Amino acid sequence: MKRILLVNPPIFDFSAYDFWLKPYGVLRVGGYLRDRAELRLFDFLDRFHSSLPDQPGFREDSWGRGKFPATEVEKPLILAETNRKFRRYGLSSEVFAEFLENQPTFDVALIQTSMTYWYPGVSEVLDTIHRINPSTNTVLGGVYATLCPQHAATLGADFVASGSELAPLWDYLELQPDLAQPPFWEGYSNLQVGVVKLSDGCPFRCTYCSVPSLYPRFTARPLSEGVEATRLVASLGARNMVFYDDALLFRPDEILIPYLRSIQQHDLRLDFHTPNALNARFMTLELAQLLVETGFQQLYLGFESSSARWQKKTGGKVYSRELERAVDLLVKAGTKRNQWHCYLIVGHPKGHLQDLENSMRFANSLGLRIMLSEFSPIPGTPDGELCREWVDLDEPLLHNKTVFTRTLLGEGPLQDLKDLCKELNG
Repeated sequence: MKRILLVNPPIFDFSAYDFWLKPYGVLRVGGYLRDRAELRLFDFLDRFHSSLPDQPGFREDSWGRGKFPATEVEKPLILAETNRKFRRYGLSSEVFAEFLENQPTFDVALIQTSMTYWYPGVSEVLDTIHRINPSTNTVLGGVYATLCPQHAATLGADFVASGSELAPLWDYLELQPDLAQPPFWEGYSNLQVGVVKLSDGCPFRCTYCSVPSLYPRFTARPLSEGVEATRLVASLGARNMVFYDDALLFRPDEILIPYLRSIQQHDLRLDFHTPNALNARFMTLELAQLLVETGFQQLYLGFESSSARWQKKTGGKVYSRELERAVDLLVKAGTKRNQWHCYLIVGHPKGHLQDLENSMRFANSLGLRIMLSEFSPIPGTPDGELCREWVDLDEPLLHNKTVFTRTLLGEGPLQDLKDLCKELNG
């Protein structure tokens, strides 16, 4: 039986926080290979790893979020003008090297990363594996490998799995997957947070979003897949479940509502969270009441702008009146103000149309806590391609949200917006 290692690399960035981050893609692939291969997981971003001291700083959030261990490192030369400290987040390279040295050699290592500009962590992992286990075949997949396949091919992996179609991966591994299996959550020795996805893709085509490049069509997954994954997570002791769906409320009678009813029937009591922005347009009173009944705790709504003109030009995802209506329904359903959050993009290349300050004040008037999302220029998206005027998109390090937003706005104006956000949030 083949020995396969699943790896989630460290992060090299100006900031990083464990906002329910899990390597869902590689865990899902690992689950499909359960009982087909001997699997091990090494997650550099596991804050509950046995090598870490039991420090409250790493485990500070009652919902399973917290700070990563971090070490300041030298900035890549191309980022030298960004006046922020650059850090490496995650378990040390020495811990990973010791892990490899104490294991029989793996046949294959599957490596995933999400943000395109986090590829230095992939390079570190590949270098360590090639040094200690040179006979191990390395496979790179995930968002970075899909959005930047040519760049990913330069890092030295033996195979790059680009896109959501996994047939080439199974051919490379010479293994037949069991697609009914849930993700490989048992790879964690102390699981605190699980992830579930009920669908792939999004019915919208927002001009700033990478989802259409990753999943060209919106597709619902089988109900049993989500339920079994949730049962496994609950059985392992995790109490927090996070949805990674990009359109969780879309077609709710077919997807979300049957899932939640099934969770109730199985008496799976978890705290649910929605960091991937619920679309206010699809909120109903029945749905809002069901969210309350089934234990939804942190509700994040996508908004981006109160400017109808900006919304129309970027995909028309949600308008002001729809956001206001959704908040009213959440109030009627019995949710509390401290559960509501609202994303607004800052540093968008069409920001002059966005009317960000008034958008922030409007969201605040509804009782929403504002979260500014710094814009990352994603190659292949209409708005990302506009940014070639300011940055070289062929270098993924320049996709970094910290870098681009400061390049576009300047440090002073950006800080003014952050100060306003802090003031409005109280």
